[in-house]
Amino acid sequence: MPTTVPIAEPLIRENIVRAVADVFKTMLGRPVHFQPADAANAAGTPPPSTPTFASRQVVGTVGFLGDANGLIYLYFDETFASQCTGGMLGMDERELAEAGPDAVNDAIGEITNMVVGSFKNGLCDAGFPCKLTIPSILRGSNFSVEPTGSAQRHVFRFDCRGHRIVADVLLKSED
Repeated sequence: MPTTVPIAEPLIRENIVRAVADVFKTMLGRPVHFQPADAANAAGTPPPSTPTFASRQVVGTVGFLGDANGLIYLYFDETFASQCTGGMLGMDERELAEAGPDAVNDAIGEITNMVVGSFKNGLCDAGFPCKLTIPSILRGSNFSVEPTGSAQRHVFRFDCRGHRIVADVLLKSED
């Protein structure tokens, strides 16, 4: 039976920050730094809650179901997604070009699966057992993902050596 207790934002933040940092360090050997919303915009205007990008994006998504229900989208610009794929698979630019976009899709799907799996494990440890869905990939530019009215959205931004990663966490609210 799904929980009627809402999951607190600090628990969500703690788990997604840890998950992204651990996966990037372990799988890619790259440090990732969380960019808190208040530090991201010193002008005092909060960043938009809905991630939108003009550049081409590769977005991995994995859901989780159980006492906690939701989806996590990880946004990478296309160039950074290719760099992550090359680093993860030990491929240079020529090899990546030969492998085509399916190699990038597979790698970003796997990175997303590992991040969401780690996030899910943190929820399970906190008393919200759940299971993962299969990963999927969205590619394109000038788009945004909009949740239904019954979802809580939490957007977290990260920097990895000058590249932006956005984790968009959507949790189903109890009706």
